[in-house]
Amino acid sequence: MTAISTLLPTYAIVNLAALAHNLSHIKRCLSPGTDIMAVVKANAYGHGAVEIAHALARQGIGRFAVASLDEGIALRQAGLSGSIVVLGALLEEQVSDLVAHRLTPVISDGRILPSLAKEAGSHQAPYPIHLKVETGMGRLGVSPQELLSLLDDPIIRNPLQVEGIMTHLADADGADNAATERQLNLFRAMLEQIRQRGVTVPLLHAANSAAIVRFPETHFSLVRPGIMLYGYHTLPASIPSPDLKPVLSLRTTVVQLRTIPRGGAVSYNGTFVATRPTRIAVLPIGYADGYSRRLSHRGSVLLQGRRAPIVGLVCMDMIMIDVTDIASVQIGETATLIGQQGQESIWADEVASWVGTIPYEVLCGIGPRVPRIYEPA
Repeated sequence: MTAISTLLPTYAIVNLAALAHNLSHIKRCLSPGTDIMAVVKANAYGHGAVEIAHALARQGIGRFAVASLDEGIALRQAGLSGSIVVLGALLEEQVSDLVAHRLTPVISDGRILPSLAKEAGSHQAPYPIHLKVETGMGRLGVSPQELLSLLDDPIIRNPLQVEGIMTHLADADGADNAATERQLNLFRAMLEQIRQRGVTVPLLHAANSAAIVRFPETHFSLVRPGIMLYGYHTLPASIPSPDLKPVLSLRTTVVQLRTIPRGGAVSYNGTFVATRPTRIAVLPIGYADGYSRRLSHRGSVLLQGRRAPIVGLVCMDMIMIDVTDIASVQIGETATLIGQQGQESIWADEVASWVGTIPYEVLCGIGPRVPRIYEPA
């Protein structure tokens, strides 16, 4: 990676072969007849939504989920032709752009339906929508009773068409099954009432990554893998997990070396004071790049396949590393913050454990000024 680091001191490597590997292992978990809607919201969890979506499309995925209108528009403008479902709440003012870009909304309450029907009426009909029912997440969604009322409304038959009904599981990765089973019982009871009304809905979906593995009864006709596509899971230790490979590595470059005398301080507020002559490597990455300030005095990076601790406070644009015990470190060497060097590795779940969060936040937090470099499948 010498040539890359010369031009780009800090960068992320996105391994599309690992993405394809993870997708294949997710497919092995699925019930017959179950399709995949790949979740590429939040810039594909920090991996680059456009490139990830196109890579998944080349692997045969035709359905994608985003969180917001602008995420969906970006995929359309990048030439993605498959179904793009907007999971998040929408405002009436966004409806015209939604329809213009052929994005499928998830309806969590009925207030935008008149505007949506009016806009869709001037386009090719019927226009697909998904309805979201609240079964225990306590967030977006209509109640089961409201959903049945919506299904009686003529507006969702012309020019709109209910393509899907969904819910979101709040505790599929929790220690206990009870909350998920309650949600599923409510969802299944609602689906039975819909069936008794003679209403046919092509796509039923509830399963996130954890539920795909842990609750096969949630597969229905569609599942929504997110974090597992990118190589991580949050399943309890008691649940066997698929063979996943982290997709993203985060690297930077040693840009300066200095020796701090015993008693010398490093970084803001002097929170690190050397207890011996200490060799410090300066790396050009900081919290403006998404490398959390909470990693101060907690995190480590890899240099020459060995761990070197962060010393002092993480700065906006730089971190400092104690390399006293790796005497041969030179300016221009690659440091790995997420990834593998030799036999040693640090992945996003370990980084998350250092600051008491989850790998989702670590990956999503990697900022836009960190270029992504894509290794082909």
